[in-house]
Amino acid sequence: MQTEAGGEAMVSTRVRQILIETLGFEQPDPPARDGPTVWNRLCASVIRAVPVTGAAVALMTSKGDGGTLAASDGPAALMEELQQTIGEGPCMNAFRERRPVLQPDLAQARSRWPGFSPAAAEAGIAAVFAFPLQVGAIRLGVLDLYRDTPGSLDSLQLAEALDHAAAATTILLDLQSSATPGQLHPQLADAADGRREIHQATGVVTVQASVSLNDALLLLRARAYAENRRLLELAKDVVARRVTFSPEDDHHE
Repeated sequence: MQTEAGGEAMVSTRVRQILIETLGFEQPDPPARDGPTVWNRLCASVIRAVPVTGAAVALMTSKGDGGTLAASDGPAALMEELQQTIGEGPCMNAFRERRPVLQPDLAQARSRWPGFSPAAAEAGIAAVFAFPLQVGAIRLGVLDLYRDTPGSLDSLQLAEALDHAAAATTILLDLQSSATPGQLHPQLADAADGRREIHQATGVVTVQASVSLNDALLLLRARAYAENRRLLELAKDVVARRVTFSPEDDHHE
């Protein structure tokens, strides 16, 4: 997406149509006066426009997952939770590499995402398409789509997915532009709350296990995966001291 000198995002006719459909009025200012349902409608819109089974919108930061804004169904929510817990997957790659990641047959990606692929397949996810939400150097999140059967997107379907990602980016930028300087917009802060608890838990594990922050996060993810628990659930237990780690828990060489 290009921007004008004044900073206003220039959108195509199709992106504008998506914004009208998603927001309910032509000028998205404020872009989300009726709350989180905006993201649910965006997910519903892309599912209607592109032959996919489900969709999710996730915030991302340079440190990883920043919270899920919306998920169309259980597998879509699980798709985001798996990537947050394991620390790998198409969403992570799309954000880091600043480009769409298109995996039409997840069964062929087990070597690429050895933790994510089999767990997602078990949940009925057979194909995943991840689109970064970004403008210039600003990276905000990812739009994730999945299919319950393998299959690629043709050029028109890919264009629709990209236009929905551009619409999501526009909404995010407009939301944040109305926030108090230095703070996240309340909608985005709500989604990021869980991430803050994971950061707190990572700090606790750093002290308990005498490891670096990166290794502490790896320990959290490994334990959550091994115990088949949500990462956020484990983080809350760590912060409350219901679960502790020790130096012996660090098996990294």
